[in-house]
Amino acid sequence: MASKFDTEKRNRSGDSPDLYPNEKSRDIESAVPAYESNVGTGLFDEIRRTREIQENFGFLHSLRRIEEWLDSKLGIELQGVDRIPEEEKQPPSTWNIFLIWWSLNVHVGVIPLGLLGPQFGLSLQQTVAASVAGIILGACCTSFTGTLAPKLGLRQIACSRYSFGFWGAKLCSILNIVVGGGFYVVNLVVVGQLLSAVSDYTMSITVGIIIVAILSYVISIFGFKLIHTYEKYSWIVTFILMAVLMGQAAPYVDPSIPGLDGTSGLGFAGTFLTILAINFSNASGWCSIAGDYYCNFPASTPSWKVFSLTLAGIVLPTTWSIVIGACLGNIAISSAVEPFADAYNDHGLGGLISSLYHPVGWSKFSLVLLTFSVLGNNIAINYSSGLSLQLLGHYFHAVPRFVWSFIFAIVVAVLAIAGQQNLSNVVDDFVSLLGYWTVSFTMILLLEDKLFRRREGYNLAAWDQPGMLPLGAAAVTALLAGYLAGGVTGMSQTWYIGPIASMIGPDGGDVGIYLSAAITIVVYGLARTVEKRVVGR
Repeated sequence: MASKFDTEKRNRSGDSPDLYPNEKSRDIESAVPAYESNVGTGLFDEIRRTREIQENFGFLHSLRRIEEWLDSKLGIELQGVDRIPEEEKQPPSTWNIFLIWWSLNVHVGVIPLGLLGPQFGLSLQQTVAASVAGIILGACCTSFTGTLAPKLGLRQIACSRYSFGFWGAKLCSILNIVVGGGFYVVNLVVVGQLLSAVSDYTMSITVGIIIVAILSYVISIFGFKLIHTYEKYSWIVTFILMAVLMGQAAPYVDPSIPGLDGTSGLGFAGTFLTILAINFSNASGWCSIAGDYYCNFPASTPSWKVFSLTLAGIVLPTTWSIVIGACLGNIAISSAVEPFADAYNDHGLGGLISSLYHPVGWSKFSLVLLTFSVLGNNIAINYSSGLSLQLLGHYFHAVPRFVWSFIFAIVVAVLAIAGQQNLSNVVDDFVSLLGYWTVSFTMILLLEDKLFRRREGYNLAAWDQPGMLPLGAAAVTALLAGYLAGGVTGMSQTWYIGPIASMIGPDGGDVGIYLSAAITIVVYGLARTVEKRVVGR
């Protein structure tokens, strides 16, 4: 049993005692003092190495000075990816865990996902059923991964180092950046269409893309506090505008139109599973960044509360946006009601929404406000992608986050401009591909937390020490096995249908997420057991 001195020592260092449930399984006396020493000097090893690099390279030193100047003038965040000790945490209200997801999911960038059901031939009811099922399953992934950040005081990808190791987590950083970039592209194209519609299509979509990309970047550099404050309220106006849109569109919705493949058979099953997989991927896509917004909450925050508030926070607003999209798809695609069908075919989602809002003055006013609805989503992606780039290594960490976020915003804007004429293909092909990696990522963190660290807990001093973290071979192997053996064989895309997916209907049915989950669980369970016995960590 731990002595009173041991418990007090852990509390002073900001480490919650429940992170060390079995002292016999790890060397607390060696790990905790090392961490206390770092706190005493005010610097972790990661920070010291980063500062040394910045001092040795004049350009990086200048960037650091610029960052400090911006902080003194504007109050931008300097924290970066460093671990936040318990005594330095500045938590917002716990209800922010619920409210932040409303701004991230109540916006026009989510609506295209709802249109995919009618495009694939599902009825309104079938689209809603498949979408909601996928949203709930995907939200469970994000809800679990988010529970790790408060007790570890780390950003989400940094939390994954306890499974993937110091080097394996870099793969997760890269995948996280790709995931965020894909969502960002969809958002920019949609708002570009809206602004083009406001100008009666005299302004190109490209101009709208550039405007929103700049605004999203500028707000994101202010960091955690401003993001939480902004996301807490920014969804309210958008929710009202989308409710009005639903009210004005409702008279044209015809729920009696049947799906093209009926209500049974392999054709229907395949399409249903594909729509479910796309919505699963959308909701689970946050699993690699959720902890970025939870790491300031106390380690004593109950995991069930974090899980429940995240689950409700994702499911409710995402369902709201998806159902609106499904209704718009029913009008423009299933029923092909004029003039809305022509507006959608000629000018995309922006044209459709513009034609549904009336009168014209109200339509233009609403479209301008809806343009800014994606800012909450883009800001979060920009912020987390900058952090992920810093986690790629010490030299990456030495570059301030505001620089990485700027580079990320430029790259994504260029991609959005290039893909602006193929939004539905981007949504279908890209978003559904995300689920194969997010489900594997979640299963690995879940097994590590509930099985392999059920007794020994987490050594909080090890987060930036490669020699104290797992080797990561088991996690990387399981991730690749889940994606290649499960995702590739079970995927159903417009450009490729896997051999297992091809067995479900003429167009295939996406079962990649289920295969990826099953294969990841088996491979990681076995490989991690071997890794711990051979390597010892």
